[in-house]
Amino acid sequence: QVQLVESGGGLVQAGGSLRLSCTASGRFFSSYRMGWFRQAPGKEREFVAAISQSGGSTYYPDSVKGRFTISRDNAKNTVYLDLNNLTPEDTAVYSCAAGSTSGYLWAVATTTAGYNYWGQGTQVTVSS
Repeated sequence: QVQLVESGGGLVQAGGSLRLSCTASGRFFSSYRMGWFRQAPGKEREFVAAISQSGGSTYYPDSVKGRFTISRDNAKNTVYLDLNNLTPEDTAVYSCAAGSTSGYLWAVATTTAGYNYWGQGTQVTVSS
C-alpha cells in the first residue's frame, strides 16, 4: 500500500513558476513509476508528466513539454513537478500517482489505467 500526499500548489500570476511535491509513505517507492495528472473544472483528467522508477526516463505531452519538469528523489520518497511559464490554462487540481506496471512510459504512463495509487491533489491557480 502506498499513500501519496501532494503539496506546493497555490496562486501564481501568468508567467510564474511553482514546484509541486508528492511524498509517498510505505516501502519500495523506488519500484514505482510516478506520474502527474491534472483536472480542470468540467474537463477530463489530463496526463502531464511521468518518470521511470530510476528517474532516468521522463515523458510529457506536447501541451507542457519544455515548461514542466518531473524529477524524483528516491531517498526522500518524493517526486517533484516544476511548473514554469504558467498560463491561466494550466489552472487545475494536480495529482500524483504511482504505478507498478512495466513498459515504456509512452505506452503505460499516459492514462489513469496505468496507475495503482493516487494522491488527493493540490490546487494550482494561474491568474492573468
